[in-house]
Amino acid sequence: MKKMLAILLAALMLGCCGAVAEGADFALGTDTAFRPFEYTDETGTLVGIDVDILAAVAEDQGFTYTIEPLGWDASIAACQAGQKDGMIAGASITEERKANGWIFSDGYYNATQSMAVAKGSDIAGFEGLNGKSVAVKTGTESNRYAESLAGTYGFTVMTFESSPDIYQAVISGQCAGCFDDTPIMADYIKSNNIPLQLVPGTENEGADYGLAIFDPAKQELVDKFNAGLKNIRENGKYDEILAKYLSD
Repeated sequence: MKKMLAILLAALMLGCCGAVAEGADFALGTDTAFRPFEYTDETGTLVGIDVDILAAVAEDQGFTYTIEPLGWDASIAACQAGQKDGMIAGASITEERKANGWIFSDGYYNATQSMAVAKGSDIAGFEGLNGKSVAVKTGTESNRYAESLAGTYGFTVMTFESSPDIYQAVISGQCAGCFDDTPIMADYIKSNNIPLQLVPGTENEGADYGLAIFDPAKQELVDKFNAGLKNIRENGKYDEILAKYLSD
């Protein structure tokens, strides 16, 4: 219910603001803090793998766009309300989402979901979570992954609005662990030197990230993205982008 109210509120706010992409071919939403895929750097500029891939694809295909860091739920709501044409926000391509009206591009990055705990914790696997709570970002594949394990291993799932929120929940002791996309947690731990550690062997099979639309009438965006993605994979630009953000 809380999640639904948040989505409805975001939709109402977006409706009041109106469309923001005047003059651009496409308007997209993205998350606020999902490093290294989208985040704000020290100059206040939106950067990340998703941001650079979109820019490279747009240049290759000759279209213009706007991208706005609305947050996960608000980006979904904006697309559903017709205020955005699509979203690129590390969205895992799943059959469940397709059944619920998501229309995805080809996959542009394969990511697993896994668990992290406080640095020095003696929790070595899911068995150590019995009777404890874990933190997840609401509405994500990590959220679903944790829920699928909760009954078997006897832990409670608590939802938060952003990845930094779930990490802080573990650091503060509110939760014993957190579930998130593996590359996101690895980057955040390394970049911010936070006292968390990944738990080996807790990864799922993973899924590809895709650009998403919610209205079949916006298929042109998906088609252009797919064509551009193919080209930047072939000309080496895609590998350059990944190396920029993922290399040690």
